[in-house]
Amino acid sequence: MGAQTLRFDTPDGPVEVAVTDCVVAGWTGRDKAAIDHHIEELAEIGVPGPSTVPLYYRVAVEQLTQGDHVQVIGGDSSGEVEPVLVATDTGLYLTVGSDHTDRKVETYSIAVSKQMCPKVLGTTAWPVSLDDNLDALVLEAKATIKGKEEPYQTGTLALIRPLKDLVDGYGGLKPGTVMLCGTVPVTGGIRPADRLAISITDPARGRTLSHAYDIETLPVVS
Repeated sequence: MGAQTLRFDTPDGPVEVAVTDCVVAGWTGRDKAAIDHHIEELAEIGVPGPSTVPLYYRVAVEQLTQGDHVQVIGGDSSGEVEPVLVATDTGLYLTVGSDHTDRKVETYSIAVSKQMCPKVLGTTAWPVSLDDNLDALVLEAKATIKGKEEPYQTGTLALIRPLKDLVDGYGGLKPGTVMLCGTVPVTGGIRPADRLAISITDPARGRTLSHAYDIETLPVVS
């Protein structure tokens, strides 16, 4: 079985995780209006709607990266900020991540489109209990497009199904599993960027998980 070793700085010190499974939870909006909005966003770029919600897509662990630079093929991919759960032998951790996805491929296969691109995770994490009320945590993404940084996404975890429900729906998370847990609506439509800055802020405790990465577009040749 293959594994990808990830390292996180946590309040209790560094944690190293041998990741053997990566799953992306899709269509995780908490209410029908939010799901319909995301379906409409994707429909604008030709992506068909889901057969059921939520859906769980498996992705190769080799696609996980904590780097600040990724390479993608062609100019049709984009990222999105997500809460990410990391299951370890000693409990769950929360970090921030981006489900970078090829939107052109997504029009004929969401599963393949997710496998096409890296899944970018932060390097810091907090221990978390699924019994905690996490609704007040704020997800935010800022995209740099043609040299200008602009708002891309913002919203609280109240817009996403409770993380406990997502984990239960998948049948639980065994140690070594990473789960990306869904996103919030995009401001101004889904679009590619040259850089994406992502964060999760805990306003009650005055702390933030943040990460940023540059996107290098490689040419498509045939």
